[in-house]
Amino acid sequence: MSNPAYKILLRPVLTEKSTAETERSNTYRFEVASTSNRIEIGRAVEHIFSVEVEKVRTLIRGGKARRRGRHAYRTPSRKIAVVQLKEGQKIDLI
Repeated sequence: MSNPAYKILLRPVLTEKSTAETERSNTYRFEVASTSNRIEIGRAVEHIFSVEVEKVRTLIRGGKARRRGRHAYRTPSRKIAVVQLKEGQKIDLI
């Protein structure tokens, strides 16, 4: 049976903005399951990466309207978690 922590954390968000935020304030961004809450996200990060989580913030990034020819559709929404680690903790994502 698979571990539920791996069903909560879907993938890290690796952008220029998130990388700069990691260097500046020791925070990491993850795309998470839309049904997960802050407590579950924090425990999943602690379990998978063996670090101590100080704070978890979440946001929902709405889907965008797209067009292909005359057909319009909408991309799915995503839930993003911004996880701040305690001082001295680090995650090696790459």
